[in-house]
Amino acid sequence: MDARFRGITDLVETPSVAVVVDVMRAFTVAAWAFARGAEKIVLAGSLDEALELKARHPDWVTLKDGPPAPGFDAVNSPGLLRSIDLGGRTVVQKTTAGTVGALAVKDASLVLCAGFVVAGATASFLRARGSDTVTFVVTGEDGQADEDLACAQYIALRATETVTDAAGFLRRAAESRAAAELAEGIRQGVHPDDVALCLEVDRFPFAMVATSEGPLMVLRPHAMPSLTD
Repeated sequence: MDARFRGITDLVETPSVAVVVDVMRAFTVAAWAFARGAEKIVLAGSLDEALELKARHPDWVTLKDGPPAPGFDAVNSPGLLRSIDLGGRTVVQKTTAGTVGALAVKDASLVLCAGFVVAGATASFLRARGSDTVTFVVTGEDGQADEDLACAQYIALRATETVTDAAGFLRRAAESRAAAELAEGIRQGVHPDDVALCLEVDRFPFAMVATSEGPLMVLRPHAMPSLTD
């Protein structure tokens, strides 16, 4: 597999297969939303779009980066989201980097969204598909976020090697700027467990596939039978 690693602004053409990585915290949160029972996640292009969707669908659950805000039901924190019952609900997610990266490759033939919590399942999905070329979109810090790059490189190895030691990749993520900002309270809308939850490898046995459904880009879980097959 030819793995390519790009920041959002480095995407000069639409890739065939894209894996959009946001470890801290968009796609860790998305995975937790599915684990808490969400049926689907709509990736919003702006805060205004998220609020408009909420106005049309009052039963949908909206979440965003930063502190709580009027019109939004939750914040982009896995530690805070894990206590919310989302059974059968639709979640609308708008974040600074993750959702932006996914929408940037919405015309790709396959878009997967990932973090460490679904790394193995994402790699299994790529192996099952037999993709020759995969573009990993490193969403944080204009493509320089080491937690996202480490996760992307780990998934790329897992897609070609059944057994890959995650320790070094997790160490890089734990020492990243994003981890420090979350731990030190520089970012708002944070739970003390957020960093640890973002560094749980293979917490969930599903990949997350984003597809266009009408005018919306919608993320859904895709269960994988085994993380080592």
